[in-house]
Amino acid sequence: MAHFRTRIFQSWFRLSRSMTLGVRALVENEAGQVFMIRHTYTPGWYLPGGGVEKGETSLYSLERELEEEGGFVLTTSPELVGIYSNHVVFPNDHVILYRSRPGTWNQGKATSRGEIAEAVWADPLNPPDGTTPGTRTKLEEVFAGAAPSPYWAPKT
Repeated sequence: MAHFRTRIFQSWFRLSRSMTLGVRALVENEAGQVFMIRHTYTPGWYLPGGGVEKGETSLYSLERELEEEGGFVLTTSPELVGIYSNHVVFPNDHVILYRSRPGTWNQGKATSRGEIAEAVWADPLNPPDGTTPGTRTKLEEVFAGAAPSPYWAPKT
């Protein structure tokens, strides 16, 4: 059922937007772990983030998503890691990846209602089973020194 809902949302986005833009964040704790989430509506482990809505800046969108999904309140601007093509998911989709290291955020309470199935702090070099290919690719690039790619997910 979740796969069917995902396909409906993807079809709607394709028809209603000529380009989509999303934000994701590498939120790191003092132990060197990254915060990861599993949604209720689509399979896999992801970095927190989501779509940039009409009228939002990417940074505002990131701040909103981090508070919703993890209760994080940024205290300084995150580092820009890169902007990536995500054409495997949608034609003309892009993802902006930010990095928020320890000491650049405060922990509050997540405000999302029913969107997050599970959240964990994970070793970026050994993420949970089911981590999405794009998430895994970016973790390997940032934390394991893998060659950078302009694509979010590996091209199939």
